[in-house]
Amino acid sequence: MLSVANLTRRFGERVVLDQISFTVTAGEVCAVIGANGSGKTTLLRCVVGADRADGGQIRLDGRPMIETDPVVRASVACVLDDIDFFPDLSVGEHLDLLAYAHGGREPDVVEEIIAELGLSDARDQLPATLSSGQRRRLALASCFVRPRRLLVLDEPEQRLDAEGREWLAGALLREREAGTAVLLASHDPDLVATVADSHLELGPED
Repeated sequence: MLSVANLTRRFGERVVLDQISFTVTAGEVCAVIGANGSGKTTLLRCVVGADRADGGQIRLDGRPMIETDPVVRASVACVLDDIDFFPDLSVGEHLDLLAYAHGGREPDVVEEIIAELGLSDARDQLPATLSSGQRRRLALASCFVRPRRLLVLDEPEQRLDAEGREWLAGALLREREAGTAVLLASHDPDLVATVADSHLELGPED
């Protein structure tokens, strides 16, 4: 489903990603691992189009992965560290809008995800009033209320408590069973061991 060939990203003379190649098939969870500064976040940002690579090819089902392509937008759900929320919409309104805009799978999917992620008490709050852990849960919920064929997550376990991490592992296993391709960067060896089918290890920057 996802094919990355010879991906290169430089910042000035510093090479962060040097001809990285890998694939992720439907129903596969690929974990990107490596030390801080190894380029994990940069890789994921390039894959989803939030950052532009200096070389290489990124394809989704054989077609160029272009962030503005309606097919790509309909197929890819992601959580990066710089996710933005609609500031004037409550948690429930934010998720309702995303589900509606992307043609959500089931009418009650928003309520199910809100309950699963422990956001019921915060349903009517604005994003700015949430704790960092609640904001992380809202970011994850934003992916799970909409249809997706490729799920890209940058350290999704961050700021989640033990219960939240348990939910995340179960959710990723369900994604795998449903045939979703998952690409995630993680520092949690237990999460990686539980959900990952394959690994892409990045070395430290020079």
